[in-house]
This record gives sequence, C-alpha cells and structure tokens, in this order.
Amino acid sequence: MSESTDFALALAAFTMFFATIGPVDCAVIFANLTSKQSRASQVRMALKACSIATAVLLVAAAAGKFILTELGVSLPALQTSGGIILLLIALDMVFARPHGAFTITAPETSEARHKDDIVVFPLAIPLLAGPGAISSAIILAAKAQGELAGMAVVLGALLAVMAISALFMLMAQEIHRAMGVTAQNVVLRVSGILLAAVAMQFVFDGLAASGILATSK
Repeated sequence: MSESTDFALALAAFTMFFATIGPVDCAVIFANLTSKQSRASQVRMALKACSIATAVLLVAAAAGKFILTELGVSLPALQTSGGIILLLIALDMVFARPHGAFTITAPETSEARHKDDIVVFPLAIPLLAGPGAISSAIILAAKAQGELAGMAVVLGALLAVMAISALFMLMAQEIHRAMGVTAQNVVLRVSGILLAAVAMQFVFDGLAASGILATSK
C-alpha cells in the first residue's frame, strides 16, 4: 500500500470505529450504570470491559474473513451488506434515536443495574463491541486484503479508539456532569454523518467489485 492509501484506510478505520464504538456515549452510559460503585471499582470495570471488547474485535478482524470464506461469502457481498448495516446505524445516530448504534434496551439496562458484575454484559458486549463495531472490524480487515501494512493500520485505529474509550470511561462521571443532552447529540450526529459517508463508499465499492454497477451502465 502507498502512503496515501494507508492514510485513507487509517482515516476510514478511525472514523468507523469511533462512530460504532461511541466513546462519549459509552462513557455516559457507564456513568449511569456505575454511579454507586467506588472509584477503584469503576476503574477496574472500565479497564476490564475495554480489554474484553478489544479482544473480541481483534478476533473479529483476524478471523472474520476466514469464517466468511468458509461460508462462501465474497468480499463484495460483505462490503455491500456491511455498508448497508453501517448506514442504518448512521441514520440512527444522525437523528439521535434512542435505539441507536451503541445504546442498550430498557430490559438490558434494568438487568445490568441488578447484576454484581456488568463488565462482560452489557459493558464489553454489546456496548463497546456491538454489531456495528464487529462488522467494521471484519470489513476493514478484509479491505486490507491480508497486507501487513494495511492490517497494522486497521488494528492501530482500533486500539486508538479503544484507548480513547477507556480514557473516557475513566472520566465518565466528569463527562456526564459536563455534557448536556444537546452536546451529546451534536457529537452523535457529526459521527453519524461521517459514518454514513464511509458506509455508502463501502456499498459503492461492493457493487463495483461485484460487477453490478458496470453491468448497469
């Protein structure tokens, strides 16, 4: 890969992971779920949840293409379907819908409040490593086409976003107090617009690679 290609992939990967993982929203939800925990417990839970989520996404990036190949799913099909899924998530984000990309349902929230350990569920999965983030990891890893430089760029973007998520969760109470609903929605909408653009590009790339766009001309 050339430097310009690496930069484009890095920018796309960081945008997708930041949008689908949602560090700010995760921090706000984390603050609500752990408001009665001690500071030491909050730190332990945040770091452990981020570690588990990172491991899940790394496995998805490393093994996703192999699994899809075994299932007979082509890269164009993955890019097109994944782009559509990410576009739906982006629309939820743009319109700030309460059932968006990285929210958890009311029953899940209620269950979490009554659990002694919420690290795996719902913090790590599905809050951090949700369907959108897992899809992004698989698509981006497949787009790197097995090239070492490309995979390093994708994994670097993933680790950077997870590090930001961990930092925001450690500062969750402060972020929750400082940010109002309006500020949270602004961040959500801007991320959604960027994710929608990237998602549509994946759809176009998938259709072009499949020959559908060329046939229709």
